[in-house]
Amino acid sequence: MSDVNELVDKLLQELRRGTITIGVLSQLYEPHYGYSLVTTLKDKGIEVEPGTLYPLLRRLEKQGLLKSQWDTNEARPRKYYLLSSTGKTVYNQLCIEWRKIARSMEELIEPKEDPSDGDD
Repeated sequence: MSDVNELVDKLLQELRRGTITIGVLSQLYEPHYGYSLVTTLKDKGIEVEPGTLYPLLRRLEKQGLLKSQWDTNEARPRKYYLLSSTGKTVYNQLCIEWRKIARSMEELIEPKEDPSDGDD
């Protein structure tokens, strides 16, 4: 059974990896720094490790989807990220595609016969 659990864990990791970008973009209509973004996403049911998030934020900024600004007014300087106008356009297009994919997947995974009832 542990082989099955390991396989499921790996597949879930792949599935999550594909959704993190849209999840991150969805929260950046308001400025966030890295840790606040990790916390906000976690509160909404999306677990993202800082080691995954920070490289993603840098990549999205390099792609022009985010803009950033340092806030040095606090004792600990923080880099805040916000969607750029390009980022808003891309995010909206991704949402359209996400909804299409979600509808298609719902049709594909409607309850069927239990696959464990058949032969392996």
